[in-house]
Amino acid sequence: MYARTFGATTQGVDGLIISVEVDSANGMPSFDVVGLANAAVREAKERVRTAIKNSGLRLRQEKVTVNLAPADVRKESSGLDLPIAVGLLAAQGKFPTEILNEFVLISELSLEGKLRAVDGILPMTVTARDAGFKKIVVAQDNINEALLVEGVEVYAPQTLIELVEFFQGEFEIKPATPQPVEEVDGFIELVDDFSDVQGQFMAKRALEIAAAGGHNVLMVGVPGSGKTMLAKRVSSILPELTHEEALEVTKIYSVAGKLKRNGGLITKRPFQNPNHDASTAAIIGGGIIPKPGQVTLAHHGVLFLDELPEFKKNVLESLREPLEERQITVSRVNGTLTFPSSMILICAMNPCPCGWYGDKDHTCNCSPLEIKRYTRKLSGPLLDRIDIHIRVPRVKYEDLTSKRKAETSAAVRERVSAAREIQLQRLQKYNLFCNAQMNHAMLQEFCKLTEDAEKLLKDVFETKKLSARSYDRIIKVGRTIADLDGGAAEISAKHIAEAVKLRNDLDMDVQ
Repeated sequence: MYARTFGATTQGVDGLIISVEVDSANGMPSFDVVGLANAAVREAKERVRTAIKNSGLRLRQEKVTVNLAPADVRKESSGLDLPIAVGLLAAQGKFPTEILNEFVLISELSLEGKLRAVDGILPMTVTARDAGFKKIVVAQDNINEALLVEGVEVYAPQTLIELVEFFQGEFEIKPATPQPVEEVDGFIELVDDFSDVQGQFMAKRALEIAAAGGHNVLMVGVPGSGKTMLAKRVSSILPELTHEEALEVTKIYSVAGKLKRNGGLITKRPFQNPNHDASTAAIIGGGIIPKPGQVTLAHHGVLFLDELPEFKKNVLESLREPLEERQITVSRVNGTLTFPSSMILICAMNPCPCGWYGDKDHTCNCSPLEIKRYTRKLSGPLLDRIDIHIRVPRVKYEDLTSKRKAETSAAVRERVSAAREIQLQRLQKYNLFCNAQMNHAMLQEFCKLTEDAEKLLKDVFETKKLSARSYDRIIKVGRTIADLDGGAAEISAKHIAEAVKLRNDLDMDVQ
């Protein structure tokens, strides 16, 4: 007898509906799973048979064939356990098969027949709704994640036998409601705030501009100047995530397996700080079936690379595509997937191996060759994609011991949010939300320069021998500065002057 159920798996950061076809017929007893299943899915037959037996159900000893369609797409989710088990029971006549057309079933099975949570429920539920399904069955630890999607009824039985009896009409399962999230008592969460940083007014201003326009930043400074402290507080001055942005981020973390069980919508902007020994696959994404990397986990947030020259050169060069295109395409034998990577890159580094080059109060012990070798990993094309280059000097004693309260993140975020709102209104017809995302054609439409500003930019372009990309990025930063300055219609000479200073504050001028 033949039966069909519907399950789901993930493909990149999206879901994919899987048609699970089960045929149980007379013949030599066997259990075959076909349709490009990986090891976790192929092993489902052992979990399914044992779970059915331990649920008190009996199977006839027949030849069982399970086909996972579409057959040309590799599947790697243990969440296919449940549709395989239900399909097998339906194929052997345990309940009518017509009811199965209404449901998408997503859950792993334990050997005793309990439903277990799986990763990627949010994108799978979105895909199920878009495909016309109105009902979905998940494990109880996935309830809150599935309920983030409107227009779908979520059912969460504890065991396989409860679901079977529900399909038989002998047991009632009501649509699930949001579950309380466990809170950990006994500690106070520390909140990083801009007011913790004493002095460093120019660096703070640069980071405010970066947050307002979505620009990338490189900070170069001596050890202990506060580069890391500043970078970790950038998230605190970014605007709140919109609902659409929050859904995107939650989908990514769900697919990556980094969403807490029964956790709901992620409402804080991501901050990723990978170690400098991270591989290219860890930063960009990879695996036999590609998974999101750090650039994708930082989507709509911040990717912070501390001690930038310590990263492998090939890792740094791999950042060029996501910085330019705001997405990354990962190709493997089993497929090519595209992940979003619209993030702010914040980089920090010392000026030389010993850290004291250029500091008037300390002697640098590095030779010119050592300094050149230290900075060699930072190629011109990579630096060209970083909008703001600033030097972070050693903190003065007077600033460090000052009793004057520094400006809080809330105050800075208010200005940043106002500037972002201006950009959102300006760019909404292109579905963009910040100046850094504009292309050259948009610059001509939205970035009108005054006569003085044009003259200044021309002088800088010819004197510094800037690239076309540098020219565009200076204008984008100038547009952001104008937005912070009350949303001026035209970019003035003072706006361009500050943008130029923020890009050429280092000795390593970008060509």
